[in-house]
Amino acid sequence: MSKPNENRLNEALIALRRILRATELYERELAQAARLTPAKLRVLQILASREGGSATPTALANQMGVSQATVTALVDQLQKREMVSRQRSSMDRRQTNVVIAEAGTEALKNAPSALQQHFVRNFEKLENWEQQMVLAVLERVAAMLNAGEIEASPVLTIGDIRKDRDRL
Repeated sequence: MSKPNENRLNEALIALRRILRATELYERELAQAARLTPAKLRVLQILASREGGSATPTALANQMGVSQATVTALVDQLQKREMVSRQRSSMDRRQTNVVIAEAGTEALKNAPSALQQHFVRNFEKLENWEQQMVLAVLERVAAMLNAGEIEASPVLTIGDIRKDRDRL
């Protein structure tokens, strides 16, 4: 490999490592500040953004891009910490809504700004062609890492996706 190619390779690996470190540092900061995982924080954010602060588990799963079982585990953990509650729907008694509690709202106030929110704000500032380029490059990098077919939700976190479910 020629020197210029080796330098570019090193720069690319450094850039990837910086992305991984930023994600890791954010997750650590979030864990210390609000004692939440990014996925739990996302559940609270979704609930807080909805009218009445509630949503069905199915709606949460769909919005997060995860399975119903994952949402159930997240809600169970949040309910143990009294950040959410489950309530029967007044319109359909067979349906249960997840409702954000005062402790959940307080945790949101104390949580650092989400890393992905920084990304979203900056990504949305890009021109359409720049967004398409970034997406194409990220998809190519995922393919280069044999990660193109790995199922993932739009929540920036680190670690093995399958193991993350155990930490949720």
